[in-house]
Amino acid sequence: MIDISLEHVKQLRDMTGAGMMDCKKALEDAQGNLDRAVVILRERGIAKAAKRADRVTSNGVVEAYLHRTSEDYPPQIGALIELNCESDFVAKGTDFRTLARELAMHVAAAAPRWVSRDEVPTELVEQERTLYQLRAEQDGKPAQAIPKIVAGQLEAFYKDSCLLDQPYMRDPATPVRELVASAVAKLQENITVRRIQRFSIKEG
Repeated sequence: MIDISLEHVKQLRDMTGAGMMDCKKALEDAQGNLDRAVVILRERGIAKAAKRADRVTSNGVVEAYLHRTSEDYPPQIGALIELNCESDFVAKGTDFRTLARELAMHVAAAAPRWVSRDEVPTELVEQERTLYQLRAEQDGKPAQAIPKIVAGQLEAFYKDSCLLDQPYMRDPATPVRELVASAVAKLQENITVRRIQRFSIKEG
């Protein structure tokens, strides 16, 4: 087995926020490869999140974020997010509050319309699907390729419109869903984004 230094374990912990033992195990499984260890931790975080998905989340916070273009100018964009967890203890913690703050900032910046794709009205999804299919047909795409093209464009629609599918603003390689899953793994509680709302002066 490859020897894992404490320095590498701390480096991985700083990158991911995972526990020391989890970081050490991930590095061992990745044969010391830091990038691969990050991927392993993400995968394990998602798995842990899935196991806790049915737990009731009756605590949490409502976080607000106001965006100013300059200090002497009033806010033009605002965002509200309700982030839920299982216990009052976690809700009061720094990690949970930081996550809520980050998500509120992301909502202000990325303007998602829904929390998840489950919230998108079925009729709107069908409208988008029909539109993508018509465009593909008009562009002369092969009939056998059209379903795959439509599926890809629907995925792009979800990534643009749904918070959990969007690339995280600070790390575009990481979907917001994985950011939340990592917090679930770290805090050992189910965490859910209950609802979001964005306000913008220019958009009315």
